[in-house]
Amino acid sequence: MISLEDVKKARERIKDWIHETPLFSSATFSLWSGNEVYLKAENLQKSGAFKFRGAMNFMLSMDEEERKKGVVTGSSGNHGQALACAAKILGVKAIVVVPEDASSAKVAAIEGYGALVERCGRSSTERISRAMEIAEQRGMTFVPPFDHPWIMAGQGTTGLEILDELPDVDAVLVPCGGCGLISGVATALKESSKKVKVYGVEPERSNSTYLSLKAGHIVELKNIETIADGLRTASPGKITFPIVQKYVDDVLLVSEEEIKNTVLLLLERAKLLVEPSGAVPVAALLYGKVPFKSKKTVALMSGGNVDLLTLSKWIEESKA
Repeated sequence: MISLEDVKKARERIKDWIHETPLFSSATFSLWSGNEVYLKAENLQKSGAFKFRGAMNFMLSMDEEERKKGVVTGSSGNHGQALACAAKILGVKAIVVVPEDASSAKVAAIEGYGALVERCGRSSTERISRAMEIAEQRGMTFVPPFDHPWIMAGQGTTGLEILDELPDVDAVLVPCGGCGLISGVATALKESSKKVKVYGVEPERSNSTYLSLKAGHIVELKNIETIADGLRTASPGKITFPIVQKYVDDVLLVSEEEIKNTVLLLLERAKLLVEPSGAVPVAALLYGKVPFKSKKTVALMSGGNVDLLTLSKWIEESKA
């Protein structure tokens, strides 16, 4: 378990490196959802996603000798971008193992930060196993994408920022993949406020956290297919899941069509470029998946690394 104090220490550690991202109000989405909606724009974070917080906290928590040997990770994109960006800033060599079908935009960004890219399989299990193998072979440090206290504490700093700007928030909706983000954010929120509710949101086609909560133990998925590529995680983490069980009030599910439509609505109505994984909390609000009304609600938009060719295709399809 991590604590509120761990998150506060992480905030102090990374404060000079990250963006404190804005919290936008949305009259349109408030009207449509029947709640007072605010959008936490982690799509405007360095490297384009919340993952930079955890990656930088991890690397700043390492000792100098470890950093000199380099870092390696397995990632569908955003964690890889974040680690590559942090490594470039700190002058550390990095290798990122991505799935065979990784977003071309995310791979280009990883390489643009100077990291080496290796492709392996399509599942999170395959790429993480390969990254751990490389770490052992080359004497590098493996940086987990979500299942590590340093990562979780770094991501949790997002929750502290929400409370700074909206201390009387009623509910926060957070995307769920491996649950590094929601475990950190839920810790920050629940250990700071007695009234706030925390809801995870997943795609219907990648619902391992939802199934795990219902089963009371970790459930692993096979053959995941969703446009929310950042949430294509086979299961929540062994470290993150107990925190989800302790603090998360429920997990909500949204469809592929709802996610796609919400990406376009965010671009059109809020003028925000948000990737499918980051759009799932807003989709839950707009499509009536939340079990409440008239509440001050934050949708945490986790990232904005969208493949522009895919986006343009969706825009054309929406005109048909």
